[in-house]
Order: sequence, then C-alpha cells, then structure tokens
Amino acid sequence: MRSSREALRAHQLLSWPGLGAAAALACHRAFGGFEDAFTDASAEPPLREPWQTALRACRAACPNADPAPLAALSLPDLFLLSLSDPDYPALLREIPSPPPLLYGQGDPLALALPAIALVGSRSASQGGLETAARFAAELAAGGFAIVSGLALGIDAAAHRGALAQGITVAVVGCGVDRIYPRQHQALWQEIVAAGGAVVTEFPPGTPPRAEHFPRRNRIISGLSLGVLVVEAAVRSGSLITARQALGQGREVFAIPGSIHSPLARGCHQLIREGATLVETPADIVAELGGLLALKHREAAPVDPPSAVVAGLSGAAAAVLAALGHELADADLLIARTGIAVAELTSALVELELAGLVENRGGVYLRAGR
Repeated sequence: MRSSREALRAHQLLSWPGLGAAAALACHRAFGGFEDAFTDASAEPPLREPWQTALRACRAACPNADPAPLAALSLPDLFLLSLSDPDYPALLREIPSPPPLLYGQGDPLALALPAIALVGSRSASQGGLETAARFAAELAAGGFAIVSGLALGIDAAAHRGALAQGITVAVVGCGVDRIYPRQHQALWQEIVAAGGAVVTEFPPGTPPRAEHFPRRNRIISGLSLGVLVVEAAVRSGSLITARQALGQGREVFAIPGSIHSPLARGCHQLIREGATLVETPADIVAELGGLLALKHREAAPVDPPSAVVAGLSGAAAAVLAALGHELADADLLIARTGIAVAELTSALVELELAGLVENRGGVYLRAGR
C-alpha cells in the first residue's frame, strides 16, 4: 500500500463515527492539514458540534497514525492520496468540495495526465457504444486519459476504447475493494493492468448506494479538462455530471443525434444550454487547446527547448517542421506532412503539452510567435 501519514490521518477521520467526508474537509481547512488535526490533542477543535466531540474522541483513540485498518486489504497496487499530498490531482483540488482522500488501485500517475471525461447512457444504442469507443480511442491515442464511471453502456465502451490506445481512469461509487457492477470485474482488472487507475472517495467496505453516484460524478468531471456526453436521456446522471462540470468551470461537449431518439434529447438539451456540439475528436482537441497550454504552464517544465524537441515523436517533429512560422489549419498540415488525421491529432496534442504549439480556434501556430 502506498500512502502518506496525511492520508492515514484522513482515513481515520473519514472512518470515525460522527465525522466523515464533510468533517474531514472541515478539519483540513481549519487546521491546514489532517495530521495537524491530531498534533495537539488539548487544543479545542475549531469545528461546530457534533464534529468537535467526535474529533476529540478520535484524537484520544488514535494518538498515532495506524495503517492496520487498511493493511488487511490484499489488493495489489493500492494507493491513498490525501488533499494534502503533492500528487493529489491539481484540477480536482480546485472544485468546491474536493474529496479529502482518494482510495485507488493502479497507478496514481494516471491521475496527473490531462483528462477528458466521457459519459452517457447505461442503455446506449449500438451506434452510441461504437461512437464512445472511437472517440475514447482517438483521444487516448492523443495523450489524454479517459475518465468515466465504470457503469454499463457508454462508460464501459469509453474505458474499452481508451484501453486500446492509452490510459483510462474509472471513478466508482463504492469502496475500492468492492467491484461494481460485478460483470465489470475483468474490465476493472484490465484498467489497472494497463497503467490506469480505479479511484473512489469511499472507504474500503463501502457498498454501492444510489446516493453515492452524484458524488462520484463530481469527481469524474473534477478530474477532467472537459466532459463529453455521447448519449443521454433528458433526466440522467450524465446530465448531472455535465452540469457539475459547468459549475466547476470545465468545458462540456455533446454529440448530436436523431431528433427521433430519446437518447439524443439529453445531448440536444445540453447544446441548447451552451455545450459545444462536436462531430470528431479533433473538435474537442481544438476547443481545449487553450486549457492544454495553461496546464503545461502550470506544470512549469524546466527542460530547455532543444531537449523538448529532441524528445518528440517522429510525427510531432514532422508537424512542428511543417508549421513553419505562420498559422496553419489541420488540412494544410495533412497536405504538408501526409500523415493521417488521427496521427495529426495525437501529434498536435503532444506539441501543445510540450509548449511548442498554440491552438488558436482550430488553427495552429508555433508558441511564442
């Protein structure tokens, strides 16, 4: 198990009767960290009742961080990330009520990748499943992690499409030791084995409950630069995720469908409310160009330009050379390089993440020009 002392203290707060997630977050904000909530057992907790009483009891019973409650888990690749840990996902930390602790299985570095959430109906059409898998595969090939909820239908298609080309992250509404739905046990294991992660804010042993899924949805959108809705009814969890994304300042994308399909009505509603209509994965990459550049700047890379250029893939190097010093759109770059659309999309994402190219409304320019 990979965890910090802060994470173990967060787990103690989450697991203690009368505390839980809201109290743990309040402790973090009041004390500046989870460990600090235990440092001086005589200090009066600056919390409202009944949290004050519960925290005093937790302090008295848990004077030392004890990993025993989690040591019994025999899960491989188990990790814990608290809100205080430097590897906690930066975008997720920005949302109004970030989870105090993430329990995960797999590679926590998957949570640091630029991510796009892909969600939709559990009762999707065959065309919807194929669209979800295709978008996920092309976006994953371009360097994005695909985030979804491991549910039946669109979620599962998104995870499987991403697995064919890259990394995917599943956010679940139960403990990391409970596989739900049960028929996705093999998919869960594939995600972990492929370098992705399965994460939850719920302590081990927590069963899936209906009220957990709206909370899970805010994490799906919170981890992501944007949310793509493939198929959804007007009243659905996917629209809840999309509206949570808007509240978090994320981009929302929707794929239109037939006016006769009930599964297209949710997407059409989102488009009427201001979501971006998309027809290809390249539409999403073009829209997110500015956010990708911002994420790159926040990461503060220190490699000199020559080292960055030397580390590019062959396709990215060819596209950079083809850009020259003037604006160019995708069609011009394809004509100059002869590479396929999917390979061009991947190369442009690589160049944007490297800080070498800027996306200006679907046309591209060398950074700094």
